[in-house]
Amino acid sequence: MSGRRQGARGALATVLAVVLLFVASCAQIPRSGPVGKSTDESAGNPNAPVFFPVAPRTGSSPEAVIEDFYLAGSGYEDDYAVARQYLTQASSVAWKPDQRTLVFRSEQVVKTGVEGVFNYELDVAYSVDADGVATQMPPGTKESIPVTLVQVDGEWRISKVPDGTAIAEETFKVIYGAYPIYFYDPTFTYAVPDVRWFIKKKTVKSMTSALLGGPAPYLKGAVVSAFPSGMKLARESVPVVSGAAQVDLSAKELTEASTEDRLRMQTQLALTFRTQPDVINVELRANQDLVRVEDKGSVLPPVQNRNVPARQIAVSKSELVRYENNRISPLPDMQSVAGLKPRSPAESPVSQTVAFLDDSRSTLYSMVPGQSPRALITRSTLSHPSFGLHDWVWTAGPGAQGVTELTAFRPTGVSQRATVPSVTLTPSWLAGRTVKDFRVSREGVRALVISERNGSTRVQVTGLIRNADGTPKELTAPVTLQASGSPNQGVWVNDTTVAVMKGAANANVTPELLSLTSTQPQKLAPWPGLVALSAGNGPEEIFAQSADGIFQRLGNGWSPQLKGPTDPSFPG
Repeated sequence: MSGRRQGARGALATVLAVVLLFVASCAQIPRSGPVGKSTDESAGNPNAPVFFPVAPRTGSSPEAVIEDFYLAGSGYEDDYAVARQYLTQASSVAWKPDQRTLVFRSEQVVKTGVEGVFNYELDVAYSVDADGVATQMPPGTKESIPVTLVQVDGEWRISKVPDGTAIAEETFKVIYGAYPIYFYDPTFTYAVPDVRWFIKKKTVKSMTSALLGGPAPYLKGAVVSAFPSGMKLARESVPVVSGAAQVDLSAKELTEASTEDRLRMQTQLALTFRTQPDVINVELRANQDLVRVEDKGSVLPPVQNRNVPARQIAVSKSELVRYENNRISPLPDMQSVAGLKPRSPAESPVSQTVAFLDDSRSTLYSMVPGQSPRALITRSTLSHPSFGLHDWVWTAGPGAQGVTELTAFRPTGVSQRATVPSVTLTPSWLAGRTVKDFRVSREGVRALVISERNGSTRVQVTGLIRNADGTPKELTAPVTLQASGSPNQGVWVNDTTVAVMKGAANANVTPELLSLTSTQPQKLAPWPGLVALSAGNGPEEIFAQSADGIFQRLGNGWSPQLKGPTDPSFPG
């Protein structure tokens, strides 16, 4: 990297540090030149930071033009007007900056040996597509952007460059934000967040377009939308007038939609716009004419961020017990399982069905009130059971041929002598990997998957695709979360956050929070000997267990709870 470029990056970092300190009181970030105010306050957050980049300078080298062009990509005002000045007239018209954003840790301009042709080489932290879907990349991920320059009136200008922008990671964190857009589970009972990354000043229009475009790849088939495929915005803006977001949609699809579907569309948009301070309500329009949305009481609002019951299931003296308010009590109407030496118990959030592993963690059992424990599957090792929708309980382990299998059973409502319905899935993206933990999300359409291969750990979230009757059908290709360590267990904390850790009986353990709305893990306070993790409703209801008892997260530390019970787990 050139000295001039390092100096520019250093100056930019200094500016960003000041901005982050005073961002609450300063609406915009000076990159160079005077600071102005957005003329389109209805588009998103009017206080969002804005960069005003440097225009082309006389006599700049090709390398400097490339560097300054990508610096100017942070200045999105007036359709990237300054960045377009670095392009020839033809390429300025053709260039589509919103198609993709590459966020880099470091970069350099490299000559190719061909006059006027260079590569802009990046260490990519993540990429964001046109719909705001972000893909995180591990350190060392390289990408080269080919750039061709020619001389125009004696100055170097870019004549050929791929669509999209590339910006430094520290800049990205200031001008972009993570925003959930919302879809439904297939029964329209639950609202499911689909986190996207948008420029903070353009959120309302970007959110609406992304919503109409459908869910992110890892949710396709697992969630549904009230908006039919093919429905589009009738105009390229979503104005907010007196607190009302005016969403002007394709007239034919909107007017032909049922009363229930129109109400679900409006609800879906209202949930999506909750992060926007200027939006109070949503108006659906067809060719700018207001379309009436009636609520006849036939459509219930979806449950957002579904809570789990306050109780936990645990093991005490080789029996399954209920752990609540720092006390234990017997499970109602359940037989003794002491002879099976239960471990890793789970309880359905909607019925009294429970599941657990034996002491060797090789056999999965289920039990419903009034019945004896029932062995469901035996493998060399199995993951902690997890209940999802319709009381399907999941576990993972190697199949007969050593291939990783995810198996779900539905023991609820099945007589003692009848066969328990089951489904076994072998997703290709788990080939050769060992599943350490598999936990279904609270609304039941996603799952946290922690897997390992040759010492390399992945923390991923996949979508659960089901048949019409709710039977699991397949898993989607997952999205990956970046953890700082190599966790072997994890739990859902809320609908966008999971807690993970690598348990160790003889060492300090540092759990951390991974969020779909953040690019960085949040480390919790370390504690010695933590071996089990559970979470209720929110980051303050995180519990961990060591040989010294159960501890609950309290601020930046851990508060001792009851000693004796082991393997606590909230329903799910």
